[in-house]
Amino acid sequence: MNSWVRWLRGLGLAGAVLSGGVFGTAFGAIATAVPAVAQPATSIVVEGNRRVEADTIRSYFHVNPGERLDSYKIDQAIKALYATGLFQDVRINPSAGRLVVSVVENPVINRVAFEGNKKIKDEQLGVEVQSKPRGTLSRPTVQSDVQRLVDIYRRNGRFDVRVDPKIIELPNNRVDLVFEIKEGEKTGVKKIRFVGNKAYGDQRLKDEIKTTETMPFFGFLQQADIYDPDRVEADRDLIRRFYLKHGYADVRVVSATSVYDPAQKGFIVTFTIDEGPRYQFGKVTIQSNVPSVDAKSLYSRLRASSGAVYNAEAVEKSVENLSIEVARRGYPFAVVRPHGDRDQATRRISVTFNIDEGPRVYVERINIHGNTRTRDYVIRREFDIAEGDAYNRALVDRAERRLKNLNYFKSVKITNEPGSAPDRVVLNVDVEDMPTGEFSIAGGYSTANGAMAELSIAERNLLGRGQFAKFAVQYGQYTKGFQVSFADPYFMGYRIGVGADLFMRQTLASNYVSYDSETAGIALRAGFALSEELSFQARYSIYQQKITLPYVLNNCQYTTEALNFQAGSGPGVQPGNPCYDDGEASLAIRKELAAGRVLVSMLGYTLAYSTLDNNRNPTSGIYAEFKQDFAGAGGDVNFIRSTADLRSYYEMFSDVVAVLHLQGGNITGWGSKDLRMLDHFQMGPNLVRGFEPAGFGPRDLTNPLRQDALGGTMYWGASVEAQAPFTFLPKDVGLKGAVFADPGSLWDYKGPTSWDVTGETLNPADSSKIRASVGVGLIWNSPFGPLRFDYSFPLLKEPYDRVQQFRFGGGTKF
Repeated sequence: MNSWVRWLRGLGLAGAVLSGGVFGTAFGAIATAVPAVAQPATSIVVEGNRRVEADTIRSYFHVNPGERLDSYKIDQAIKALYATGLFQDVRINPSAGRLVVSVVENPVINRVAFEGNKKIKDEQLGVEVQSKPRGTLSRPTVQSDVQRLVDIYRRNGRFDVRVDPKIIELPNNRVDLVFEIKEGEKTGVKKIRFVGNKAYGDQRLKDEIKTTETMPFFGFLQQADIYDPDRVEADRDLIRRFYLKHGYADVRVVSATSVYDPAQKGFIVTFTIDEGPRYQFGKVTIQSNVPSVDAKSLYSRLRASSGAVYNAEAVEKSVENLSIEVARRGYPFAVVRPHGDRDQATRRISVTFNIDEGPRVYVERINIHGNTRTRDYVIRREFDIAEGDAYNRALVDRAERRLKNLNYFKSVKITNEPGSAPDRVVLNVDVEDMPTGEFSIAGGYSTANGAMAELSIAERNLLGRGQFAKFAVQYGQYTKGFQVSFADPYFMGYRIGVGADLFMRQTLASNYVSYDSETAGIALRAGFALSEELSFQARYSIYQQKITLPYVLNNCQYTTEALNFQAGSGPGVQPGNPCYDDGEASLAIRKELAAGRVLVSMLGYTLAYSTLDNNRNPTSGIYAEFKQDFAGAGGDVNFIRSTADLRSYYEMFSDVVAVLHLQGGNITGWGSKDLRMLDHFQMGPNLVRGFEPAGFGPRDLTNPLRQDALGGTMYWGASVEAQAPFTFLPKDVGLKGAVFADPGSLWDYKGPTSWDVTGETLNPADSSKIRASVGVGLIWNSPFGPLRFDYSFPLLKEPYDRVQQFRFGGGTKF
């Protein structure tokens, strides 16, 4: 080293000794300072380079005329060479009055491989690492890749993962980089605790968050029980929003701590909550500072109302509705700001929505990142604004909510940044695609349909275009068939959803119906949203229907002798005829059989209204729909069918939800064609629990061995039910109890009552009297699918009704 220092002094340099081992850099400085002199580039010799040109390396030591190459410049040059990632060692040595730069180039990566990974595919891991084939090998990059792989596994709940990088040397300074992975067992969430919650129990709050507890025997079927710190952090916001929605305007989720318990080999997650008092809305007013915008004309757009429980979500939607309405009136830059005034004494919050002229800001660009599968236009069409339009934050928030509701993405986040001018803004949409395909095998059993299995393949984001497709095959004890479905929610680029279904269904005779039926056809539909709560759908369906009867139910020979065989007087086949002894089917059914295949061509529409807080597990809100179908647009059948259905959910107490279900319907024939028996309503436990399918309503009592249900043209029903979870059981058990009361009625048979071919007549038992029942139920959202058990006690019934006190139904997908 002394000779090197003397050489530097001979050149007039005070130098820095810089050397680096493999993947590393060491810097040492010589403190002796001597005057610096100019060092021409031609006196710099480069050794050891293979791929990098010598002139490229010399350029790092280049100095301009009149400048001197001192120790500082040499130090910076060496650091810059290491920063390129091309070198694992750089040394400076004196040699015959020249500056010799000796380099050792980093090897070239021949391939990057992963070993031991079973839960995550090579393709997914390869996208995450920065070390790539044909790139240079860098120790800091490899270390970063190791940490990145560990983070990926930890996000998937495997905190015991171990990643070891191995380097396999090859000829010509090439290497194979192999990451040896020991995935370990998944680390689940063993317990979720809440501290400070008084208004809502632990079970109710667990229903609101995504993280779930690991179940002892069904963990292999769970996903959300895997510990994920990002999910836990998102749960904090879900809890906060839940409280804000239910009146707790001062709520704070103080912390969400996760502690690993070695004894349970899992995490204990604890949410600490400061609820604060519950508020109601005080006065709700609108203050418009925009000319020509009358505040009084905007009150119908508010979702918040005086006296109601304070709801931050209602405030947000009111801001959104007001912003859209004011923009429609020609003020796209108007800004709606809610101002709340708390009254601690009365626990009321008065809200004033101030409408002001906002700054004239335009959307310069909408950048979309992270969509590896979903196409850009699928994301852009969820925006009500486009590039060049006026910027409106309420519309941006609506687009973000719509994108989340698509269920195409794991995460959606929209941020904005300044544009190229003060009046320009750039929107950045960051999404992460999630799997949207589904292959499922479903199995189930119900007291109505017996055992049943279904095989289906579905894709809800077909080819990244946002379209839905499904093929399903059903095979059961009494039912079998298939269905092919396709739906496009944005037909021709417009917010109109269209769809088509091709179907075939066959049902076999059972204890509830005497006949086999076969139905095959196609259905077309188109619908659109009239508002956030109201939607309309039009449809057309055409199908062929045919029924068949087992021989024993259709073996009477209607000869003159048979027609005259009777106990009393008058024409027709009556009880006492020997052919009735094995159970002859009703006249109405045999007349349908004689008609052969029937073609039904039908137009219809549905008007639906929904304010449900959650479509899958609602606790508040209303869902109502009105349907009408008009058969007779061609085909062999004419009728007009109207039905109405309303469900109302209300949370009476913490975790106790009341459900009110009202329904009714009417069907009537028109024109010269009679109403078929098959077109009548058939009611049972779908209207009043405690009765068999088709268990009450008009019935043919001619043959006591059959007594076939005929159906009715009018029905109504009402159901009151209270549901509550079993708080002593973990959330993931998914058990709820229910108590219910059901009244309803089905009446007014208008099908065939005589048949000239046989000379028969029937006088159906038909009564509009109320049927009613009460009962208890067990609802299990099990790992094998939704199951429900009901035990009912009929209170009001007719002698000819058929009772079924216990009812069970359910299925699974895996």
